[in-house]
Amino acid sequence: MALGILAGAAAGAAGTTALNAATYLDMSVRGRPTSDAPDKLVETVAEHTTLAVPGEGETRDNRVSGLGALSGIVTGVGVGAAFGLLRHLGVRTHPSFTAVLMGVSAMAATDVSLAALRVSDPRTWKSTDWLSDLLPHLAYGAVAAATLHHLDRDRRT
Repeated sequence: MALGILAGAAAGAAGTTALNAATYLDMSVRGRPTSDAPDKLVETVAEHTTLAVPGEGETRDNRVSGLGALSGIVTGVGVGAAFGLLRHLGVRTHPSFTAVLMGVSAMAATDVSLAALRVSDPRTWKSTDWLSDLLPHLAYGAVAAATLHHLDRDRRT
């Protein structure tokens, strides 16, 4: 079971790299700014829990930014680990379906938490906002699913 989870985590890490690359490519092509949603998420969690982000001014802002980026990595690796566990338990779907399912799952994990904490309201997003969110998550899913498939195949042979 541990190997399935580890393979999924590795696949999630590869997918996260693809998601980040797709996001930065979009920012470069369209000249759009980085999203402040991860930072707002960290701030909201800190406000509603006993977890505090230490420091002041720029130092604290940098920590918030780092924690926001880390939250995305944790989500990507976590979704991958969950799919690795499912694959280990015998759940197998067509690779294309797995890619879409992994991408949509990672997107939902992010967007649902943003909505639940009232950091962002996806109902107010424009179509370009949705595409800016969907396409990198589909890149995540494609790379994560392909990696998971190949790691599983290599482990079985």
